[in-house]
Amino acid sequence: MTQENPRQYYERIQAQTLSPYAMLAQNTRGRETPIELCQIRTDFIRDRDRILHSKSFRRLKHKTQVFLSPQGDHYRTRLTHTLEVSQIARTISRALRLNEDLTEAIAMGHDLGHTPFGHSGEDVLNELLPGGFEHNVQSLRVVEKLENDGEGLNLTFEVRDGILNHKKSGDPATLEGRVVSLADRIAYINHDIDDAIRAGVLEESDLPESCVRVLGKSHGKRINTMILDVVAQSADKPLVQMSDAVYEQFDALRDFMFDRVYKNPKAKSEETKAKRVIEELFAYYLAHVDLLTGEYAKYLEQDGKERAVADYIAGMTDNYAISEYMRIFVPKSWMDLTI
Repeated sequence: MTQENPRQYYERIQAQTLSPYAMLAQNTRGRETPIELCQIRTDFIRDRDRILHSKSFRRLKHKTQVFLSPQGDHYRTRLTHTLEVSQIARTISRALRLNEDLTEAIAMGHDLGHTPFGHSGEDVLNELLPGGFEHNVQSLRVVEKLENDGEGLNLTFEVRDGILNHKKSGDPATLEGRVVSLADRIAYINHDIDDAIRAGVLEESDLPESCVRVLGKSHGKRINTMILDVVAQSADKPLVQMSDAVYEQFDALRDFMFDRVYKNPKAKSEETKAKRVIEELFAYYLAHVDLLTGEYAKYLEQDGKERAVADYIAGMTDNYAISEYMRIFVPKSWMDLTI
């Protein structure tokens, strides 16, 4: 009898121990371009690794979560948000006996398409790009087309589906994708509260009393309450959900954050400037598409110059977008030009 390799052993153990509602790696709908199976890693682990080693993943460390270029080392960035989503999602998936590898791969890739300057950058590109711009759709475009020098990462269907459908309005094909969608919201609501308090935009006492009573007073207690509730409501069922009581307060907390933080003039005082940077860079590169190279030029003829420029700008970090704006639009002194 042929001896099992590590991947086959792991897949057999998963088939024996995971929930009947879990997505098994050996049952994947596959990749657009078939590849030889790895002797050690399942397809979902390989997808996680491909995302983790990508350039777009590394750039997340210099992209805004909520507070634009905050002064302080402890504010979240898009990268730390991604890691927190992954941790919460993996905890839920493990408790529900779902596929933790698939969950992690989706979580690691869900925000790869985010623009510089957070959702304000996304809003600008949505206005400028014919057909609109959504970061989840861009995340899928990154892994399918732009990464790997324009060849894409050739991920499995289940990971690509989870990335595309991670927004609240999405409809993921797997329970693992549903876990990431909910974990994304659990993560950002709670860590944005933490950052807003650190920034002086909120006080702990400002939080709605009913939310504190049901969910908990501290960052850790709120996350713990939500995770335990999801697990209790979803165990041994083909769904992922919160109880009505907890979801009601979760939704109320989200509404509170939109009112007090996400639309707060103090928290968003620099957004007008950030939007101007995106607008002017878009107009400039639209008039100079010859400057686009590599993966951003590869699909220029196929997808149009507006799409190519949006790809280029969406891939920028906050710092790079600002430095490009300064280089293009801010005059240099004569001494600078002669050095």
